[in-house]
Amino acid sequence: MGLTYVSTRDKNNKATASEAILQGLAADGGLYVPEYIPKYANSWRSLCRKSYQEIAYEIMSLFLTDFSEEELKSCINRAYDSKFDDPSIAPVRKADSSFYIELFHGRTIAFKDMALSILPHLMTASARKNNVSNDIVILTATSGDTGKAALEGFAGVEQTRIVVFYPKNGVSAIQEKQMLTQKGDNTLVVGIHGNFDEAQTGVKKIFSDTALKEKMDKAGFSFSSANSINIGRLVPQIVYYVASYVRLLESEEIIDGELINVTVPTGNFGNILAAYYAKQMGLPIDKLICASNENKVLFDFFSTGIYNKNRKFVLTSSPSMDILVSSNLERLIYKIAGEDDTMDRDLMNKLVNEGEYEITTNMRSKLSDFYGNYASEEETLNTINRIFESDNYVLDPHTAVAACVYDKYRKETGDTKKTLIASTASPYKFTRSVMKAINRDDPSKSDIELTDTLYEVTGVDIPPAIQEIKEAPIRHDTQCDVEAMKSVVEDFLGI
Repeated sequence: MGLTYVSTRDKNNKATASEAILQGLAADGGLYVPEYIPKYANSWRSLCRKSYQEIAYEIMSLFLTDFSEEELKSCINRAYDSKFDDPSIAPVRKADSSFYIELFHGRTIAFKDMALSILPHLMTASARKNNVSNDIVILTATSGDTGKAALEGFAGVEQTRIVVFYPKNGVSAIQEKQMLTQKGDNTLVVGIHGNFDEAQTGVKKIFSDTALKEKMDKAGFSFSSANSINIGRLVPQIVYYVASYVRLLESEEIIDGELINVTVPTGNFGNILAAYYAKQMGLPIDKLICASNENKVLFDFFSTGIYNKNRKFVLTSSPSMDILVSSNLERLIYKIAGEDDTMDRDLMNKLVNEGEYEITTNMRSKLSDFYGNYASEEETLNTINRIFESDNYVLDPHTAVAACVYDKYRKETGDTKKTLIASTASPYKFTRSVMKAINRDDPSKSDIELTDTLYEVTGVDIPPAIQEIKEAPIRHDTQCDVEAMKSVVEDFLGI
C-alpha cells in the first residue's frame, strides 16, 4: 500500500505523493503531510560508501511511493549532477568543534538548491503520471533564496511558467541581482512594496481564489507552489541529514547509532522540519536546535507555547529568516495536536484573524525534541568574526545565527554531543555583512565588487554563480503593491 498524504486541515482530503506535489497547497488551505513517517529498516551504516544520489533514492522512495524506480532515479540523477560544484553534493566540514553541512554548492549558492534542483523534475513527472494537460504555473514568495533557486530550476522547463514575488527592500543586493538577471521566457520576477509575510500571504490568497482557478483552467493553466509548503520540497531535504550522518560514520567521527544534535537557522521552519522527519524515520538525532534572528517568533513560541506574529518586523543581515509567519510550523502543530485536523484548523484561523494562537499544555509537552534561541545582529557578526579568526572558516550570516545559538545551547545545557550545523548559504551571497563582520568592509565598493575583496582576504573561491551575475543584464523590472499581485499574474499569463 502506497504512502498517502493528507491535509493538516481536513484528514479526508487525501492525495498520492505526485498529486500532493502538483497541488502544492491543499484546496482547504492546509499543508499535505504523510499519514505516517516511514521507518528506515536497515542500519545507517549500510548506506556508507553510497553516493548522495544513491542515498537520496533510498530515502525518497519511502515517501514518494507512487513513483517508479526509473522515474525517481531519473529525477534524482538529473537534479544532483555537475551543476553542483562539489561531487559529494553536500560536503560536511569540521570547524569550531562542530560539523557544518555545506548546503550551498548548487547553482544559486544557497540550501534551497538542494530541493529546488529536483522539484521541477518531480513536478513534470507528476504531471505526466496524473495526465495533466494544463501548463503548470509556479507561484512563489521568497525572502531571498527560494526565488532564485526556483527560477533556476524551472527556467525553460516545458509546460511551466514561474512567478516569483519578493520584498523589494528586504533581500540582499546580490540576492536581488541573482533574481533580476534570470533568463527564461517562462519566468517573471516581481518586487512588492511590502515585506515577505505580505508577499507570502498574497500568494496564499491567489491560490485560494476559486474564480481565478476557474479562469485559469479555461485558459489551460493550473497553479502549483515551489515554496517549502510543497511536500516535493520537504522530502528531498530529509536526505541531506541522513547523508551527513552517514558521512560522519564513514569518517569515524561517530559510531552507528550514536546520537547527534542538529542546529538549523530557521525562518519558514521547513529545513528544521525535515530534520524532525529524519528523526521520526529513526535517524539518531537528539536535540533539534532552532536558531532565530531578531525576528524571534519561533524562539518565543518554544519558550511560551504562544505563536504571536503581532510584532515589529525587523530587517536583519540574515534576510531569508526575516519571517513572522513560519508556514511549515503548521505541519508540526498538526503532529503535536495528535493529528487533530479540527484543532489545527482552529489554531491557523486564529493566526489569520487575531495574529496569534496558544497551544495546549499537552501539545507543549511534545516539543521536548526542540530547543529554541536567537542571535542578535551584534552576536551574529561577532560569531562570523570569531570563527574566521579561530578556524579561518567563513560563515554567512544565517549560518552564523545557527552557530551562535548552538554555542548558547552548549553553554546552557553542558551537552557536548557531536552537532551538525546547517550551513545554508555561501558567504559570497552576503558579502557586505561578512566583510563588516571581519572588519574588512569598504563602503566605496558595491556588494558585487566586494566579492573580489572577500576572495583576497579569505582565499575562499568565488562561486560561478557570482561570476555570472557580475556583467549580466537586468531582465526583470516589475514592481507592484501587495494588492496588485493577482493582476500581475493575470497579465503575465495573458488571461
